[in-house]
Amino acid sequence: MGGYDPYSSSKGCAELVTSAYRRSFFGADSHVALSSVRAGNVIGGGDWALDRIVPDCVRALHAGTPIVVRNPEAIRPWQHVLEPLSGYLHLGSRMLAAGHDYDGPWNFGPEEQGTVPVRRVADAMVAAWGSGAWGSPEQSSAAPHEATLLSLDITKAREQLGWRPLYDVDTTINATARWYASRHEGADIRAITDEDIAAYVAAGVRTDSVWAHAETDD
Repeated sequence: MGGYDPYSSSKGCAELVTSAYRRSFFGADSHVALSSVRAGNVIGGGDWALDRIVPDCVRALHAGTPIVVRNPEAIRPWQHVLEPLSGYLHLGSRMLAAGHDYDGPWNFGPEEQGTVPVRRVADAMVAAWGSGAWGSPEQSSAAPHEATLLSLDITKAREQLGWRPLYDVDTTINATARWYASRHEGADIRAITDEDIAAYVAAGVRTDSVWAHAETDD
């Protein structure tokens, strides 16, 4: 548990505080089950936050200006927003049924092949839009530290929950780019979102996913 910079350290702090509360107030005799969950770099339709690669791409593409990519070679564990949500729901159902058996920290992220550079996301967004370009400003020595590589180990979720990601990195990025491009073109975005959810559930059924069967059976 650690972290060189404040962003990374805050993740470790949250895990330590959650663990302390669980041990102090929500032990075996408590009716409260408590877990902490962490996702990778989540992308997907509907994110408009500042200083995030996909919304920044969309704003620049819409304005017809070059996308500013701060660190194109930074490697991140990209995953579609529906991936961690499926993990959270699956973990929650297990906790509801078995309580403290599933207490503790959990990671829900992509497979190792889903950990790729930022430039790949920017390229896909430009391709889906049909126009635009991106560039990277010269890095200042005074810029805050930013980790070059971030990744998640999802072995525990795979082995103890039977959960696994359904989308590879290309599917993840392309589905995200399609959502924003469709919105820009005036499509019915509620319908596009419903289609994304249906496609994700169908992918779970096709791959004999444990969580997909559990969810659809209910």
